[in-house]
Amino acid sequence: MLAFVVVHLLVALALPFLARRSTRAAFLTAAVPPAAALLWVLAQAGPVLSGQTISETVEWAPLIGLQFAFRLDALALLMTILVAGLGAVVLVYADSYFSRGGGDARRSAPLLLAFAGAMLGLVFSDDLITVYVFWELTTICSFLLVGQAGLSRESRRSALQALMITSLGGLVMLLGFVVLGETAGTYRISELAANPPGGAATVVAALLILVGAFTKSAQIPFHNWLPAAMVAPTPISAYLHAASMVKAGVFLVARLAPVFTGVPEWKLAAIAFGLVTMLVGGWRALHEYDLKKLLAYGTVSQLGFLMVLFGAGTHTGAMAGAAMLLAHGMFKATLFLVVGIIDHQAGTRDIRKLSGLGRELPWLAVIATLGVASMAGLPPMLGFIGKEAAFSAFLTGGRPDLLVDAVLVLGSMLTVAYSLRMLWGAFADKPELPRTKAKKPSAEALIPAGLPALAGIVLGIGYPVADKLASSYAEVFAPVDDPYHLALWHGFNLPLLLSALAVTGGVALHLGRVQLTAARKKLPRPLDAQRGYERIMALLERVAVGVTGRLQVGSLPTYLGIILLTMLAIPGSALLVRAAVPDDLRAYDNLLQVPLALVVIVAAIAVLRSRRRLTAVLLVGVVGYGIGGLFIVDGGPDLALAQFLVETLTLVAFVFVLRRLPVRFTQSDTAKAWQAPKAVIAIAAGSFISLAAVIFSSARQAPPEASEAFIANAEKGAGATNVVNAIIVDFRAFDTVGEIAVLAIAATGVASLILASRHERRKRSTRVPPISVKTPVKQQEEVRE
Repeated sequence: MLAFVVVHLLVALALPFLARRSTRAAFLTAAVPPAAALLWVLAQAGPVLSGQTISETVEWAPLIGLQFAFRLDALALLMTILVAGLGAVVLVYADSYFSRGGGDARRSAPLLLAFAGAMLGLVFSDDLITVYVFWELTTICSFLLVGQAGLSRESRRSALQALMITSLGGLVMLLGFVVLGETAGTYRISELAANPPGGAATVVAALLILVGAFTKSAQIPFHNWLPAAMVAPTPISAYLHAASMVKAGVFLVARLAPVFTGVPEWKLAAIAFGLVTMLVGGWRALHEYDLKKLLAYGTVSQLGFLMVLFGAGTHTGAMAGAAMLLAHGMFKATLFLVVGIIDHQAGTRDIRKLSGLGRELPWLAVIATLGVASMAGLPPMLGFIGKEAAFSAFLTGGRPDLLVDAVLVLGSMLTVAYSLRMLWGAFADKPELPRTKAKKPSAEALIPAGLPALAGIVLGIGYPVADKLASSYAEVFAPVDDPYHLALWHGFNLPLLLSALAVTGGVALHLGRVQLTAARKKLPRPLDAQRGYERIMALLERVAVGVTGRLQVGSLPTYLGIILLTMLAIPGSALLVRAAVPDDLRAYDNLLQVPLALVVIVAAIAVLRSRRRLTAVLLVGVVGYGIGGLFIVDGGPDLALAQFLVETLTLVAFVFVLRRLPVRFTQSDTAKAWQAPKAVIAIAAGSFISLAAVIFSSARQAPPEASEAFIANAEKGAGATNVVNAIIVDFRAFDTVGEIAVLAIAATGVASLILASRHERRKRSTRVPPISVKTPVKQQEEVRE
């Protein structure tokens, strides 16, 4: 599994060089790694669906437990079909979409492949830290894909918006991962699912993780970045919205649902936010004129639907979620690719300008109809099977949740309505508009668009395949006596009635679309996610400017004071609450430490009391030399040598600088007024550092595992009894190289000052007027001086 991820990333690094010669070759080459990954995963389907899991672990920092852990199970298999299968399809389609040799084509091929590799890594991950690594890689790739060259303001703004929302959500999610991992004592997802943790910390972790999932999967109120990302080229929109980017949050909820089955807050938040997202997204899609925007809001609605199903944490909900996840990837990829063809061949995707396109492009209309039928939930499409399972998920069990089902039916009505709006708007004959002229699309564009649509109907008719996939994933939840199975026909029952009601209501909404749009214009809009995001960003900018204007004042004492106050406020308060001074604390280890420490303390106090600049510099040097003496006493002669040399060179540098400055310090009344606060801050910070050094150095009761080899080989291999010194000088010689670099920089600075002073003296000597006999004696003396 790691090999496939690495191959994706390595080929992506090589593709820019190939794209310079031929973008067609770049796209077709990029389609090979996802296709190979799909074939390999399908070859493992038999063992995986029978209950086996294929695991792989690569340790890259074993002593501290850091590793790349991968696992192929039923959920990973399902997601790989979408990520790798649709990835290969989209890359082939992209060759027909982008102009040959264009800048977008050269950028998109490697970025799409890198994105596919990051998504594969995320799908295979069985470790929370590994999940986060690939999670952020998808964020970076999506930012680059949406922004493209960044030539337009809209693309830059949309890419930055997606980056801000998803990356901030990712940081919150990482905090949840840390809380969960430390609470449970493991970061392995399979171990967490086998032994779910409990307690208040688990609840906090669950809610934090949901924030990250909500931002990535565009749940209310974070949904506005997804429609804004429609500025990206259509192949990128198709891949991000159908197979990868937005599916990441839903996948994470599906992956961790077994871990949080005992956390009611997880289920409540996922269902509540999912239902609201489904309704808001469907309502917005019903009134859009841009086909891509319509599909984008439809994606928001469908993601809310999926969040409800996976967040329920039940066997039937998991079955329905898996079926809808697969169905959504198929029909949404088809419809986005269809819209890309319409935009290319007709020159517009505005439904107010399209008319009669079904007659112009009949094959494209057939493909779109199959995709719309699955999205609307019509038999025998896979979307119908998944939607009927979704209605059944909240009717089974001890307490049927009729309210959730009622909202799902209402959301499904909106889905049917905007599905018909998309099909009617793109292909219907409109008497008030002239017939749209369009060029015939190539087979390279039609076939990739048609394959997912064909898969939707094949998986619908061949529902046992989808049932096996879904049931293999659903087995991780509590077993039931009579488990639900996906099928085209369950008899005349309530879920079938709800499906019929959803279709009927959706048709009615579509027929009344004009009245609905007129009513929508009259409704107040107190809440708008995009306006809220813009206001929040504007507020943050104003706050940043205000804070920066007051803190970045060009004063070194101010900067130091802010740093020290921050240190005292955050780690300092925590240290005071949990501080525990060790009982066996000693005043000193070597008697020579006492006079050296007194010298350092007295010199430091004298620096504060000195009035002459040269005196202060010499006293600072005494402090440095005293610390160097402490290094010698503690067995670090190399550190002492570096300290002595740096202090000497610093003194020389100060002497050259002080020649240009007044002899005495000058203080204004303001500076005198701030002396007492500065002293308080300095004393508090020094006390905190001293206390922290004592507590932290005594907290470790045994040497760390990472140091065992150093301790064992220090005296024998390096002839050193001071292990720290041996590590710095012998075992990890880069520290010594760093010290040499510091000395070289200091020597260079001093040499520069010397040369600069000589150059300045030469310049002054050339400007001195010549002394003649007629020059007065007093003036001659001034010139000589």
